[in-house]
Amino acid sequence: MLDLSNHHQSIQIVIDKHSQKVKNEYRMRLEASIDVSRFLLQYGLPFRGHDESESSINQGFFLGLLRWHGDKHPDAGKVILENAPQNDTLTCPMIQKDIANACAKETLKAIIGDLNGDYFGILVDESKDISHKEQMALVLRFVNKNGEVVERFIDLVHVSDTSACSLKKAIYSLLSVHSLSPSKIRGQGYDGASNMKGEINGLKTLIMKDSPSAYYIHCFAHQLQLTLVAIAKKHLDVEDFFDHVSNMLNVVGGFFKRRDLLRDHQAKKLEQLFESGEVKKGQGLHQERGLQRPGDTRWGSHFKTLDSFIVIFSSIVHVLEVIELEGSTSSDRNQAEYLLTKRKSSGVSYEHHLCVEVFFVVIDVQLQELNDRFDVVSGDLLLGMGSLKSGQFFL
Repeated sequence: MLDLSNHHQSIQIVIDKHSQKVKNEYRMRLEASIDVSRFLLQYGLPFRGHDESESSINQGFFLGLLRWHGDKHPDAGKVILENAPQNDTLTCPMIQKDIANACAKETLKAIIGDLNGDYFGILVDESKDISHKEQMALVLRFVNKNGEVVERFIDLVHVSDTSACSLKKAIYSLLSVHSLSPSKIRGQGYDGASNMKGEINGLKTLIMKDSPSAYYIHCFAHQLQLTLVAIAKKHLDVEDFFDHVSNMLNVVGGFFKRRDLLRDHQAKKLEQLFESGEVKKGQGLHQERGLQRPGDTRWGSHFKTLDSFIVIFSSIVHVLEVIELEGSTSSDRNQAEYLLTKRKSSGVSYEHHLCVEVFFVVIDVQLQELNDRFDVVSGDLLLGMGSLKSGQFFL
């Protein structure tokens, strides 16, 4: 009878080595996919491309970056993508989602750990996605272990409707998932919608019934934005001015050829200023300006529009003069002529008109609007914060 024990032992050694090699290759493929996913998640980049076929020259960020990773690390390149077993490439959409979900769980675990069971405030907003489904976003505001005030995004969830009861249920459900108690809420921050700040059945009232210390503050920045934008619609001269700016944006910035003409004139004028010594060259100076359309509810965008308008005013006038003479249609030529020659006849000086009839009136309307939108508590809090910032309060 033959002794096969040594032969069997040799076979087992070969099997063990092969199994270890397979495990190492799998680990390298998984680590490569995880590294690429973490990079894309860190910078908020999309994973998938429009065409991910092998013949595509743009397969999307995930596959493209994974291929680049393999080129830079030959050991990984030997076991990923087309060099991997076809049933174990670890690149399919389901795998990508699993990795992203795992990263999200680890991130949330770190956030909750940083909170360390302490008190927190909640910031909530809702909006419709592209498919018109209502979505609710939840952000926690708290003091971390380093004593820093931080805001951390927790989740974005679908809600059946935006009633106060539905939003409260969704908030409590999210807090429960992360073992957070509503009794720890010490602040609420929402917009000014009635379902959020209503005194009887609003979300803030429902939560304060469970946690009386969860004081509600309407976002100050949001209130200020609404106040300033409301002024632009209430004062006739201001409204007329922004209508004039909007018409100018449509005429000058509505076509590629006109935008190119605007850029060319800016470049030529800047070169002339360099030659005359009126401006100096330097890194970060004299960036190209464009025409940005202001948003309806963001006063900052109005400021950016006007700031650019002032800087490139002469270039805008030049483009309008060209359109007035060479416009392709009579409507374009008439619009350019109207924008260039519109003036209001007045029996007072410009200084009196701008100072008395516009500036003082707008300030009065702004004060009235601020008093209407900010209650006494919010006003006192703002004054206190302003005093602390200016160094008038000492501890």
